[in-house]
Amino acid sequence: MKLTNYTDYSLRVLLYLAVKGSESKSTITEITEAYQISRNHLTKVIHQLGQIGVITTTRGRGGGITLAQDPSEVTIGSIVRETEENFDMVECFNSENNNCVLTPICGLKHVLHEALAAYLAVLDTYTIADLVKEPEMYRMLLGIKE
Repeated sequence: MKLTNYTDYSLRVLLYLAVKGSESKSTITEITEAYQISRNHLTKVIHQLGQIGVITTTRGRGGGITLAQDPSEVTIGSIVRETEENFDMVECFNSENNNCVLTPICGLKHVLHEALAAYLAVLDTYTIADLVKEPEMYRMLLGIKE
């Protein structure tokens, strides 16, 4: 399974904010410059992360973006579930668009469902905090000044 850029960007934003720290607000501009990604894409990501309550956004002078939760409380699995549009690994996962003639007897569907569940279970065991064990290295690579 391949994650979409949307999910990738969502995770990158959360990593950036975790490394930056809860005391310091970030801007879309600084995050787009750090990762060299599209501002338009990132704006959509920031909006959704705010809607699901993982980040806090404040507009205007003195505004910015911060984590709304402690990084140790945000699991990778929860973010992937919120940001991926679907988990249809094969056609038969989507009953509305399934035209596979093997569906009534196929064992592959069950194996892939089990694999997907295991994949998400592993992601649920890791948090944003687990990923930023060396914040100083992240700061250096992202150009974050303390």
